[in-house]
Amino acid sequence: MGGTILKIWGRPNSINVQKVMWTVAELGLEVERVDAGMDFGVVTEPWFEAMNPNRLVPTIDDDGFILWESNVIIRYLAEKHSLGKLMPSALEKRAIVEMWMDWQQTKIMLGLGPLFLGLVRTAPEQRDADALENAEREVEAGMRLLDNHLADRTFVMGEKFSIADIPLGCACYRWYALDIKYPDLANLRAWYDRLKIRPGFIDHVMMPLT
Repeated sequence: MGGTILKIWGRPNSINVQKVMWTVAELGLEVERVDAGMDFGVVTEPWFEAMNPNRLVPTIDDDGFILWESNVIIRYLAEKHSLGKLMPSALEKRAIVEMWMDWQQTKIMLGLGPLFLGLVRTAPEQRDADALENAEREVEAGMRLLDNHLADRTFVMGEKFSIADIPLGCACYRWYALDIKYPDLANLRAWYDRLKIRPGFIDHVMMPLT
């Protein structure tokens, strides 16, 4: 494959970096990923702040075009390299894809973020039990909604895999990897099992939570 290699800054254990890496795997793109964030540092460097003033990952450089915010990066790459496939070409379907992607951030992560941080990155003696219980209920409510949506669908958008599945799939992996009790959501589990056989999901998402 010719041309400039897409450069991605971000650590492999970041859910937002995992979204982007899974996407580029689905697209078959050649990329250079550079460890950045948390123990890797980099994000505090002035040159990085010039690219992303939030000092967060992922950040990409696509032949001089700088972009941050994981779901925006996914949409950009899919529209550029897979319009009509991973990203639908019809305006209405594209809007629905974006709706579900944004819902992952505004609904699912509202509970999953605190739940993950509390159970994975907080010492047991420092955990807020009430906050964790509330977060667990919040995530479960969202997963029940998604389970209902998937009742007559193979993937989020229907029969075909799309980028709508990527952020939600990453969130679902984290949820199932946490040491909590889960409701029996047959539609969600069947969809999740379909994601687990995709090479990009295996390589970039299914890793220990840290």
